[in-house]
Formats: sequence, C-alpha cells, structure tokens
Amino acid sequence: MTVGKVILVGAGPGDPGLITVKGLDFIRRADVIVYDRLIPMALLEEARADAERIDAGKLPQKHRLSQEEINAVLIEHAQKGKLVIRLKGGDPFVFGRGGEEVIACAAAGIPCEVVPGVTSAIAVPAYAGIPVTHRGIASAFTVFTGHEDPAKEETSIDYDALVSATRLGTLVLLMGVSRLSAITAHLIAAGIAPTLPAVCIERGTTPQQRTVVGTLGTIAALVDHAQIQPPALTVLGEVVKLRLQGDG
Repeated sequence: MTVGKVILVGAGPGDPGLITVKGLDFIRRADVIVYDRLIPMALLEEARADAERIDAGKLPQKHRLSQEEINAVLIEHAQKGKLVIRLKGGDPFVFGRGGEEVIACAAAGIPCEVVPGVTSAIAVPAYAGIPVTHRGIASAFTVFTGHEDPAKEETSIDYDALVSATRLGTLVLLMGVSRLSAITAHLIAAGIAPTLPAVCIERGTTPQQRTVVGTLGTIAALVDHAQIQPPALTVLGEVVKLRLQGDG
C-alpha cells in the first residue's frame, strides 16, 4: 500500500494574499484539506474541485474535532495514499499545535512536511501601522498566549520575565482578549507602568479589522466597551506610539 503524506501549511492571519507560494501550490495539489476556522476561507476556492474539505475548526470551549480526532483524520487519509493538507491559521508552530500533529504523524509512520506561514504576531501589528521592533525604541519582542491549557492548575506565564522583556521592547499577547483584564492586572502588579501604550486589534489583516488604543491600565476596559471579540491580539510597548504619530 502506498503511504501518502501530510503537509502542515500556515495560511497566514486572515488576508488570503499572505499565503506563501509554496503553501498555495500544496493547496492546489491536495487530495484532502483539513482546515481551521481562522484560515482565509477564500483559499479553499484554490483547491481542486474533487478535493475533500474537512472542517476541523475550533471555537473556544466548543471544538468540532478534538486534537486527537484531528490527528487521527490526518493519519487515516494519508494511510490511503492521499496528499493531506493541514491548513492552519497563522504559522503552524506558533501556538498552533502543529508540533503535536507532526509527532502523531511520525509515530504512525506518515511522512510529514511543514510550510511556515505568516504569523499574526508580526503581521497584524504591521497592518495596523505598528512595527514590533524599531531602532532606539524596541530591540526585541516577546510573544505570549493568554489561552493556556485548561488542564493546568496554575498559569505558566512568568510575569516577572515579561517585565524584563518590556524593558527590551514589545509584548505581543495572542488569544488573550477574554482574559485581558486579569492579564493586564498581573502585568501591572509585576511592575509594568499602567501608562505603557497598548493597542488591541480585532480580525487583523482583514477588511473587518478594528483597533482600540489605550494604555496597559485602560486597554481592558476599552476593549470591553468596544465589544472586541476573538480573534484579537494586544500589543504593549512604546512602538504603539509610532502608529499614533503616523495616523493620529
């Protein structure tokens, strides 16, 4: 029996134009596409008419397929000799559980390849006019998630380390809009000034992009007032002021 192959393809953060050339080529060649809810859906139109499309999209607290089920689907179709594309929002290895899928495929003897994608951590701030690094302002940027494994008894976020990271540059918070009030409170308690510039960006890189600008101390209330919904990310740091200088 001929064994197929699984390709993890990063679809980018929302704008279908941000797909890589290599990623688009695989989408067009796919026998099966297993896709997430946050991919640019226009990319599915690039697939062959006879390609099977499987919606594995996840919502907070409501999964269409569990991670174990997704792994099983990938393996099952690859074992039938098919080219299986796992199409994931952003980059497969940036809080995307791509590593778990690669490990599962390897354990089953399925060849697997990864095509990196444009991560929202960089692209979304850029579309809002914010560089995550800037000479003289930010020499580094730190990406962390506000959506942790619910099975963990305690948070793994090291807030003291984030204080040190802020001295070097920018903090980018992914998937944290529902816990923004608690996260910002922890950061302030750890020693970051509440006046630190902050911005929250909803549905970045898409025509529906919305931006709320404030400070570390005010951003949670502003986001709540604007009813910002996932997907959204928050940028904390002096680089936020560069957007204000550019477009008011």
